[in-house]
Amino acid sequence: MAPFAVALLAAAGIGGFWAWTPDIPRATLEARYAAPQDFLTVDGMRLHVRDSGPKDAPAVVLLHGFGGSLHSWEAWAQGLQATHRVVRYDQPGAGLSAPDRLGQYTDERGLQVLTALMDQLGLQRASLVGHSMGGRLAWRLAAEQPQRVQRLVLVAPDGFASPGFAYGRAPEPGWFTGLLRVALPRPLVRASLAPAYGNPAAMTDDMLERYHALLLAPGNRQALLDRMAQLVLQPPEPWLARITAPTLLVWGEADAMIPVANAADYQAALRQVQPVPLLRLPGVGHLPQEEAPAASLPAVAAFLRG
Repeated sequence: MAPFAVALLAAAGIGGFWAWTPDIPRATLEARYAAPQDFLTVDGMRLHVRDSGPKDAPAVVLLHGFGGSLHSWEAWAQGLQATHRVVRYDQPGAGLSAPDRLGQYTDERGLQVLTALMDQLGLQRASLVGHSMGGRLAWRLAAEQPQRVQRLVLVAPDGFASPGFAYGRAPEPGWFTGLLRVALPRPLVRASLAPAYGNPAAMTDDMLERYHALLLAPGNRQALLDRMAQLVLQPPEPWLARITAPTLLVWGEADAMIPVANAADYQAALRQVQPVPLLRLPGVGHLPQEEAPAASLPAVAAFLRG
């Protein structure tokens, strides 16, 4: 959810002068949002991972967006685990996963972590479902290691340049970025997240509290800034043209962060035998898996079943 980063940084710049916000100890957050069995050491890092459903069922890996966590997939995971092995994880420096041990948050590093996790879980081949930034990682893996990706679901995927993001250079969010390390009050997180929902009432107090709390995990704010600083988009068409895995696009028509109009760019660039289907969700914003699971999940589940 890269545009969320722009909103978050702007909010910090506006309100940081009065809103010192300390970290929350990891033990406190883990007691609230995880179970002891939810952690694996992958590539030398402690990652928050949930692995549900039958272990011998077809596997699907869920990849969250910028500023998100594996909790974003809760409704979809619950719905898919009857027929699939569902793996979801917090990317390094997000949610309850430790910051990257190398301090690297590029797409290349993200793919290293993803494939290391798949290897550790014995998943030589899986379907991928990626949201926003996670969508970009999903289509990169599908392009670069097609033998590992069975089916591909892209939920408002990131990748094409948009306001504030240009190809070939990192964004320049401004002088106030450092304020995030010390200032992140809950009202500013609410203001930053609000554009992600077509229906503002869909962002419950519990969701807001979770987003806010997990951003305050030790090291997560620095990781967020590092991920932003290391984001250098490249034109995605050469990768997308190589993807052979059957692909489904899912988009909220009220997405104010990555507009549904971008779906046409993906459909043009994904040169598959069959036209790439697009599930459009009227009135839904950037987070259909949270805002409208009942409307979005049935088509996704049917597509993953083939």
